[in-house]
Amino acid sequence: MKIVAVTACPSGVAHTFMAKKALEDAAKELGHNIKVETQGAMGIEDELPVDAINEADVAILAIDAHIGKMNRFDNLTKIEVSTKKVLKNAKKVIEKAESKVK
Repeated sequence: MKIVAVTACPSGVAHTFMAKKALEDAAKELGHNIKVETQGAMGIEDELPVDAINEADVAILAIDAHIGKMNRFDNLTKIEVSTKKVLKNAKKVIEKAESKVK
């Protein structure tokens, strides 16, 4: 499965990047491809390429704050969760994404 994700917490520092790492690790463990964009104190980092979004099966939005360019995901199946939920069990979040796509 191809996944795109955005992580963002209110301060845009710790939880944002910890959630990114957790999603990347869980996706790898489950055999999925994932590209993760972070949005926070430094603005948008690792911005998702348009082709990655167009080819994705699902978008995971691990966000605790408003994010920019949300309309990029209008045509995708989306799951929105908190960064805390991702940090608690990223594998479960990805499994939920799998169930939405099937």
